[in-house]
Amino acid sequence: MSITPSTATAVRLYGPEHAADPQRSYELLRRQGPVGLAEIDTDLVVHLVTDYEAAIRLLQDTDTWSKDTRPWLARVPENSPIRPVVEWRPSLIFADGDEHAHLRKVITDSFALLDNNDVRALTFRHADRLLQDFADTGTVDLVSQYAQQLPLMVFNGLFGMGDEHGPRLVGALAAMMDTDPERKAAGAQSFGAYLGTLYQTKAAQRGHDLTSWFIDHPNGLTQEEAINQIIITLGAGNEPTANLIANTCVRMLSDDRYFGTLTTGSLPVQHAIDDALWYDSPVANYSFHSPREDVNFYGTDIPAGSPVMVSYAAANTCPHSGVPADGYRSGTKAHLAFAAGPHACPARSLAVLIATAAIERLASYLPDIELAVAPAELTYRDGPVYRTLTSLPARFTPLTPDAEGVTPWSRSSTDPGTDRDPSLPSLATAGRGSVRSS
Repeated sequence: MSITPSTATAVRLYGPEHAADPQRSYELLRRQGPVGLAEIDTDLVVHLVTDYEAAIRLLQDTDTWSKDTRPWLARVPENSPIRPVVEWRPSLIFADGDEHAHLRKVITDSFALLDNNDVRALTFRHADRLLQDFADTGTVDLVSQYAQQLPLMVFNGLFGMGDEHGPRLVGALAAMMDTDPERKAAGAQSFGAYLGTLYQTKAAQRGHDLTSWFIDHPNGLTQEEAINQIIITLGAGNEPTANLIANTCVRMLSDDRYFGTLTTGSLPVQHAIDDALWYDSPVANYSFHSPREDVNFYGTDIPAGSPVMVSYAAANTCPHSGVPADGYRSGTKAHLAFAAGPHACPARSLAVLIATAAIERLASYLPDIELAVAPAELTYRDGPVYRTLTSLPARFTPLTPDAEGVTPWSRSSTDPGTDRDPSLPSLATAGRGSVRSS
């Protein structure tokens, strides 16, 4: 018998009510069983997995479930805000089996060539540039002025583009998120031009960067495949990392266990990041799947080709996920913030590295930073996929370029990541990279 009957009322995962209290939505869904019905856009209803064990089983079962969205994509209107995140393209996110393994190996092999010290140094450098824009003002919106810009500037460098292209990339993706059709179209055109310039530049002359490694990989990607892997890496890496930075900042600035971390606290940044990943997952609901055949999954009948989502946020806070009664957890990585199984996010370590470096840099320069509003006044965007703050107002003691000590305008020779031998290849020095087959 189906636990989730067709007559069940779908729980809305968008709008101000859900944005204000998503856990209420997940509680309503749990009343339907491990799998419930969720409305993710007007009249667009999907099955949503909220149980931790069920989510793990689905994410690991590639025989039953497919990632190809084409069987149900026609149900999603062209103008739906969900359309961009489910639109099929030849990338590892929507691929199955051998095709997925073929594309994923390019990503994982290329990421393995990144040096953590280089990535940290790159993050520090761009964090300094952003901090220079507001460190002397005493106030900042940590979302729009820091968290949303920094990952894109870092990824722009990781893909081998000069710093001058960073603002172009930030502006293009911001416009693509706009509700105004003309501005959205202009953003898409600008992003397409950016991708064209990126590929043509690296096809003509390789460097020590992800794009060059994608192109040179032994799996032999076509131009279309290489560009689509870049798109997916930017999309899957940028907003979740930006949300992770912002959501971790909220915990550190509003939770007594972390507030002192900025100066003398005992809990390091990594603890706050782990907590944010467990309880405020930057991607709340995603991992679209569909069953290859009619299936009964945890008591729910799901027709072949029907869209099924996994709620990382609900699974992480599921009563059976092992969350301690006191709500505090550290030192474990079993959360589903980066999914699980063969399609788990390959950029997990990179995202955490960038977020950690971003928060450390912020804290090192602005140790007395605090929220400018009460935590209860913070609001989130009302979409069903991401857990994104609309803003994060903060205040601090202003710095000036001529202040004594280390400031964003004057790097210290003891800063982590600045003592690298300049004669060695790095993300900042051009050089032909090669990818070993493994």
